[in-house]
Amino acid sequence: MQIGTIISLIVYFAAMLGIGVYAWAKSTDDSEGYLLGGRQLPPAVAALSAGASDMSGWLILGLPGALYASGLVEAWIGIGLFIGAFANWILVAPRLRQQTAELDDSLTIPEFLSRRFPSQAITLRVISALIIVVFFSVYTAAGLVGGGKLFDTSFAGLFGSLPQDLGGSDYGFGVWITAGVVLAYTMFGGFLAVSLTDFVQGCIMVVALVLMPIVATMGEGGIGPMSHALTSIDPNFLSITHGLTVLGFLSAITWGLGYFGQPHIIVRFMAIRSLPEVATARNIGMTWMGVAMLGSLGIGIAGRAFVERNGIPMEDPETIFIVLADLLFHPLITGFLLAALLAAIMSTISSQLLVASSSLTEDFYRLFFRKQASEREMVTVGRICVLLVAVVAALLAMDPNSEVLGLVSNAWAGFGAAFGPLILLSLTWKRMTAAGAVSGLVIGAAVVILWIALGWNESFLGGEGIYEIIPGFFAAMIAIVGVSLAGKAPEPRAKPLTQDPLET
Repeated sequence: MQIGTIISLIVYFAAMLGIGVYAWAKSTDDSEGYLLGGRQLPPAVAALSAGASDMSGWLILGLPGALYASGLVEAWIGIGLFIGAFANWILVAPRLRQQTAELDDSLTIPEFLSRRFPSQAITLRVISALIIVVFFSVYTAAGLVGGGKLFDTSFAGLFGSLPQDLGGSDYGFGVWITAGVVLAYTMFGGFLAVSLTDFVQGCIMVVALVLMPIVATMGEGGIGPMSHALTSIDPNFLSITHGLTVLGFLSAITWGLGYFGQPHIIVRFMAIRSLPEVATARNIGMTWMGVAMLGSLGIGIAGRAFVERNGIPMEDPETIFIVLADLLFHPLITGFLLAALLAAIMSTISSQLLVASSSLTEDFYRLFFRKQASEREMVTVGRICVLLVAVVAALLAMDPNSEVLGLVSNAWAGFGAAFGPLILLSLTWKRMTAAGAVSGLVIGAAVVILWIALGWNESFLGGEGIYEIIPGFFAAMIAIVGVSLAGKAPEPRAKPLTQDPLET
């Protein structure tokens, strides 16, 4: 590892910590400021924050690795995600921004659900908070695995002699240093720090995702020689349909269903400065996502051609971005590119830590222990909860054989099935009942966990596996509709919500 690369990474870490200090001075005096930035995010910050917190290390590690190993057919995951993200901005964003503000200024998703269905308020808050904490521990661990892989691949034994409590290896050190920097700015700066760092990190990510495939392609002499190299490996490598089965297509494209239930993404909708600015944020966010997704696909494709033509050994396909950064660029640029990878990882981890912390703080501590706690006390408790979740996630991430995409897919499905149908219907269907909400939440999460435990996501009835979000999402949807229609219609609210923002 060249000294220039290390300098670039140090500058990046210092910038993120500086933003945390700025946010600490700006907006951490009360819970709304610490957890939602006072609902004052400009559209561009909200859009890139939502995108960066969504596009974690899997965008630069997991997805390119899948393309590298299996070819262009893996692009269906990206296509499904793009469609799902667009639908999320259309169906959820404006309604959630409006209704959370009207329902007594709800600060968390569990709090919103409890006020939307007051007869089951405590049950909904407790179950949804438990699901958030459990799945986010796994999801955050996936991000820390990415940080560990970066240090393990790039630093070549530099930290291998560290004491065991500091990781004992390059991988372990990478896990802890990634967690430590994220903790520093998240604990002190809260939601504003997370959102501002996400904005900066989103800008860094998109530059890297555009730069890397262009340079790798030109290094192969252009698109023609690159395509020839790939088809010589496998004539169908660049086919988007070869070998694609119906179940494989559904398992890939239905990743998009997960967007409706990702608390760390949809909480950004709650924080946008005003309802009319949601459309502006959507346009910025979807443009950013389209460019980033194409760059990610390009890294996997161009990287495979470069590695094959140059005879470079490649043990872990998920490290292709790191390998190309080391081989193709000046050390200072390499440091910038590795900072982009850290940006992808850290932007998601910080968002997940804050959402998990908000659930522990608002939906457990305030609800059961200190109902009259002061705002300053709640902010302090929130910081402690951020630390606790980060430590648990770091311990889960200590296995260097973990796969980023696999961990993300499990957590993504858990949130998508548990919260996706619940959020969609609670925002759009007045006939939905509290009992239906509880049943959907429980059944969606339970089906996903059971599906994974039985291994049916790998092999179903002796054949191809089915992605767990499919049975989980639709089981939850059926449960909500069935239980709601079987019960008594809910009483009209004393203070009805205003007109649907898409109908005005």
